[in-house]
Amino acid sequence: MVEVSDGTKVPAVTDTKPSRTGGARTRQLEAAPMSTFTIDTSTSRATPSPVPGKRTTAPSIRARKLREGNDFRTEQPIVMLTAYTMRMAQLLDPHCDMLLVGDSLGQVIYGLPSTIPVTIEMMCAHGAAVVRGSWHALVGVDMPFGSYEASPAQGFESAARIMKETGCAAVKLEGGEAMAPTIDLLTNRGIPVIGHVGLTPQAVNVLGGYGARGREEREAEKIIADAKAVADAGAFCIVVEGVMEGLACDIAAQVAPPVIGIGASAACDGQVLVTDDMLGMFERTPRFVKRYDDLAARISEAARAYADEVRSRSFPTGDQTYRPK
Repeated sequence: MVEVSDGTKVPAVTDTKPSRTGGARTRQLEAAPMSTFTIDTSTSRATPSPVPGKRTTAPSIRARKLREGNDFRTEQPIVMLTAYTMRMAQLLDPHCDMLLVGDSLGQVIYGLPSTIPVTIEMMCAHGAAVVRGSWHALVGVDMPFGSYEASPAQGFESAARIMKETGCAAVKLEGGEAMAPTIDLLTNRGIPVIGHVGLTPQAVNVLGGYGARGREEREAEKIIADAKAVADAGAFCIVVEGVMEGLACDIAAQVAPPVIGIGASAACDGQVLVTDDMLGMFERTPRFVKRYDDLAARISEAARAYADEVRSRSFPTGDQTYRPK
């Protein structure tokens, strides 16, 4: 057991890894006192475990934005990242207000050409994993293409299934004025909704690509109208994606729910990025992404080192094999 800063004792094991100089380095693996995992001392793996804690709720997110005169403002920006797996949720949860199980998993996890082929079964499986791996952040799950557009009734049926099978706290759907009746029905039937306007990837075939929206005045006015319609319908926050910066600022100032930007503006009430983009898992970095690591290169280097040791028969060593005592 290891004692952490508040005096709580938590499980710990020694993790032995080769150092760059050829020796071995050890470090303690710890489970934080309010984490969602315990350390399996036989494997050093983090496994989900129920822990006491209060999750962030949709009303608490909505309450972060206050009226100032004729405008609205959020004092502390809302932090959101995407998560698709239990382990990633465990790592992101302490730092985020919201975790989004985005339909971007179609491209990131499954190698699909767009989000359009993503199914509700995919969203439910990954949503449940993220809920199991988190205790603090509000978990929202994207409603995939074709699961809600036909009618508010279809939207409710799909959203109810997602919430039942995942345990998530909210669903996200794309679209503006056309989706307002669906958002209104969901919110009045107990399902918190995250809106999504601007560049809506599920509509890529209509939009003609993933370029920034709102360059022309007419389109900018339509996006503002969409955001207001989604807000009036009851969405507790709204993702605004891929729009001109000035337009994002106008939307954030004019609608009551918090506006979460992605490719929008630092003036938004919060930000969201695809975690794999932010970590540098892909060679191409979208313009609106800041890379906080180059994880792809580090993974490749680790795999190369492993392959070299296997081929030279220098792995496994006595530390990784079982021998009579």
